This record gives sequence, structure tokens and C-alpha cells, in this order.
Amino acid sequence: METKHENNKISFLENSEEKAFISYVPSGDILTVDHTVVSPDLEGQGIGKKLVAEVVQYARDEGKTIDAQCPFASAIIEKNPEFQDILAK
Repeated sequence: METKHENNKISFLENSEEKAFISYVPSGDILTVDHTVVSPDLEGQGIGKKLVAEVVQYARDEGKTIDAQCPFASAIIEKNPEFQDILAK
């Protein structure tokens, strides 16, 4: 699966078709993660967690923190201590 990052969105593409994405709104040093979508045919394969990992790594690379307003992203970050250092205080 190919990864594309543009317009405040990280997408996973299969044959140039967007199959999953996570979007965020940048504001200063904070990325507000507002939406995660995974195609029904990919559910249960860990794609959502991979999207959260991608946005977490992007925030780290850019020196930013995350405000996870998306309930799915928030739950994934809560369950994975390795992602929690990036949360906005």
C-alpha cells in the first residue's frame, strides 16, 4: 500500500485509490487530529493504528504535538504508551 501525505491528510492508497486516511488541522505547534477513515474491506487489519503511527511520526519529525479529537485516534494513542509522548498537554 502506498502512503501519500498532502493537504493535512495522510492517506493509504491501493492502485491509486484512497483506502484509508487520517486528517489533522495544524495550529502553531499542535496538530489536531480530527478524523480517521478506513475502507470497510480493510477493517480489522490494523490500518487505523498504522495511520495513527504515521501522524505521530510526522508530528515528532516536525517538533509538534497532537490533540487527538478523533475518538479512534485518541483510543489508539491511549492504548499505546509509545505514542503518548506526543500528546499536547
